[in-house]
Amino acid sequence: MAVYNVHERLLPAKHSEVGALIDTLSSSNDALWPRAEWPPMEFDRPLSVGAVGGHKPIRYTVAAYVPATWVRFTFTGPRGFHGFHEFAVLDVDEDHTLLRHTVAMKTRGMARLTWPLAIGPLHNACLEDSLDRAELACTGTVAHPAHWGPYVRLLLSLLQKPRKTEPLQAAAR
Repeated sequence: MAVYNVHERLLPAKHSEVGALIDTLSSSNDALWPRAEWPPMEFDRPLSVGAVGGHKPIRYTVAAYVPATWVRFTFTGPRGFHGFHEFAVLDVDEDHTLLRHTVAMKTRGMARLTWPLAIGPLHNACLEDSLDRAELACTGTVAHPAHWGPYVRLLLSLLQKPRKTEPLQAAAR
């Protein structure tokens, strides 16, 4: 199955301001990735070509990087993901910039089911949260914050680790 998934936000900011957000990806001061709500984007070294990492089960390598402009990640996992995802900063005019995230891949095997049923909806929610962070960083506010739908909330509840509870004997004391 072919997947072409695009999320973008028009920001009232200069290219340099929006591009600076890309440069923070996976750093301790990451201003773009919604690491408080989602698994953090982490690499084996600072953002650069050849860096290996990802966010939890989604694994990738930095295939190309033009600072403050564009970064492309080639999928290495999960099994069945063949393609890339990328952030791009596109000039609209002197005071407006488009921040775009694109996934372009072919899925094979179980990924033909896991993408549309789980990973795709979670990806969409995560990327809208990321674009909210970009808008907040550039404007100090978010005009129309993303909201997780019931299906995304259900998926997230299923993925959360169960809480450790006290054994019954200890609770009875």
